[in-house]
Amino acid sequence: MFYCSDFYYICAMKNVLHTLGNTPVTTAAIALLYPKLSGSTQKVAALENAGDIIRLKRGLYVVNPEVSGKRISLGLVANHLYSPSYVSMLSALRWYGLIPERVAVVQSMTVKHSRSFSNSLGTFEYTLVKKNYFHIGLRHEEYDGSAFIIASPEKALCDLIANTSGINLRYYKEAQYYLEEDLRLDMDAFSRFDVSILKQCAKTGKKANSIETIIKLLER
Repeated sequence: MFYCSDFYYICAMKNVLHTLGNTPVTTAAIALLYPKLSGSTQKVAALENAGDIIRLKRGLYVVNPEVSGKRISLGLVANHLYSPSYVSMLSALRWYGLIPERVAVVQSMTVKHSRSFSNSLGTFEYTLVKKNYFHIGLRHEEYDGSAFIIASPEKALCDLIANTSGINLRYYKEAQYYLEEDLRLDMDAFSRFDVSILKQCAKTGKKANSIETIIKLLER
């Protein structure tokens, strides 16, 4: 149970939340910021009720941007919600500005079981991939001072093709229609794709024939 003095202490120490920035943190990490208060669950509950922190899932929070002074990185949140994982598919293609449509769900790949999470920030979906495929074509991107793990454009496209039912790209025209009409992909950017990443994905991942058709289209 909290007493008035406890709440005054939290208000007085509110600025310590700045040290967390926009990085998701656990209940224990937040509680350590307030060593004079007993009961980590009550500390976190008070901060959540005050709107100073936002619950991502049980035991994981991010500081409210109005308190931290930093925008929330959905990519960083996705990395922390279910780890190891990386942002990919339509979410990554949109991040790079390669497709025009907004993406409602943050899509990621993981070596763990496929899962989804929903919270006040949105829906986060995770798709299982093989361990020897996971590491191909990953990079770090920065958002408001914090970096998150995301697929390269090439890997994101391969992930999307490999994990979307009904896609079977056997011919150039099918591949070109898929890229230009279905995805409305920036084809100038596509012409600069790193073919070596596509080849690694074709060798290791699913739907190798469809990825190889994409490679042939790129190399024409």
